[in-house]
Amino acid sequence: MLRPKIPTMPTPVGVTAPPAIVQPSAVEPAPQTMTPAAAPVVPTARPAVQLTPGSVLAVVGASTAVVLVVGTVLVSMLLATAVTAASVAVCAVVIRSLLTSPNKRRR
Repeated sequence: MLRPKIPTMPTPVGVTAPPAIVQPSAVEPAPQTMTPAAAPVVPTARPAVQLTPGSVLAVVGASTAVVLVVGTVLVSMLLATAVTAASVAVCAVVIRSLLTSPNKRRR
């Protein structure tokens, strides 16, 4: 009654062809037109990175934005930790007063 029913694999219908066999072939390296030792080295006269006033301003603005966002996240995490610690301290004081107040009334 509670036995699982396993589906049976259907048999293929029609003509089936065996899989094609791939023959390996030799890999030939491409001919090199210029040897690395003969390649001319041209020194560049300009620096690799050119900083324009606009790009400097963009970099400063982006870094300022990153610092502000990271600072905001860190301050909010610190504030959340402080609020949690304060609420736990208040709960501890309330529970302590509830546990000690019946003992004082009995005496």
